[in-house]
Amino acid sequence: MPRELSAYHRQVAATNRAAILDAAAGLFLEAGYDRTSLARVAQTAGVSKATLFKQFPTKAELFEATVLAAGDTAEGALVDPPPGDFHAGLVALGLAYAKLLSRPRMADLIRAVIAESPRFPELRERTFDFGTLPVLAALRRYFQAANAAGTADVDDPDTASAQFLGMIAAVVFWPRLVHGNWSLSEETTLRVVDEAAKTIVARYAAPTSN
Repeated sequence: MPRELSAYHRQVAATNRAAILDAAAGLFLEAGYDRTSLARVAQTAGVSKATLFKQFPTKAELFEATVLAAGDTAEGALVDPPPGDFHAGLVALGLAYAKLLSRPRMADLIRAVIAESPRFPELRERTFDFGTLPVLAALRRYFQAANAAGTADVDDPDTASAQFLGMIAAVVFWPRLVHGNWSLSEETTLRVVDEAAKTIVARYAAPTSN
């Protein structure tokens, strides 16, 4: 049975992981997947190769973790909205998702996934489980809480989440992959999220909460 790490060693591991992911993101975007070596990532991050390999045994795993880290949320930064007002909760989570999509590295990293995957079997085999991102997990929890509160009747939270976030990403994010200077005002972004929330409410709100 492996020995549990002390708080100090957990903090060191977390600090090293953050440094590795930050270095990897810069190198993957600068040099591409093919020309970025794990040795160079370790050197840039200021850690030993052994430390890097312990957390990320393969470059594909490091690349996946780098992409997912770009969409991570600091602990405590995302608060689950109360389920009493189904529409308001959706808007709050939709705006958090839109903010995530607008992060500087997000579009570049997703573009790299699309560009690099066809050439590298190890990347095609990665799942890239975006469902682990805090805002997506929070949306699933919100649907479940709204069901329990009687404000919604969502029989498949995963499908409802994909529908809601897809409507937002179609306007807020995907055009940026083609048009690098694509941007929306806060007012337009709010309108996009609000319309997506209204569509979900029309489909899934419990009859008594309309």
